[in-house]
Amino acid sequence: MTVKEVIDSLPSKLDKEAAEDLDVVYQFDLMGAQGGRYQLVVRNGTCEVKEGSHPAPHVTLSMDANDCIKLLTGQLSGTAIALSGRLQIAGDIGLAMQLKSLFPSIGH
Repeated sequence: MTVKEVIDSLPSKLDKEAAEDLDVVYQFDLMGAQGGRYQLVVRNGTCEVKEGSHPAPHVTLSMDANDCIKLLTGQLSGTAIALSGRLQIAGDIGLAMQLKSLFPSIGH
């Protein structure tokens, strides 16, 4: 699976109840062979993926594209890669922690 396929699958995995009161933008800045920039826009129980950089995201997650695939498929813990320095979080850390409750099927 490519990182684009994994990110594009997120809208179908959204917990609409957990997201019903949100209006936030997650920015993924990915490095490596499959690197790229993706925006995850969660608004009123919906989720949309866009390519590119958002001018004012609420939180930015920077990591290697392969780590992103493993994180979003539940093979890697966000806490573990953040503590090891492989994941940098800028902006609202609480929103980064909330990703798991928004997408409960993506693993721990």
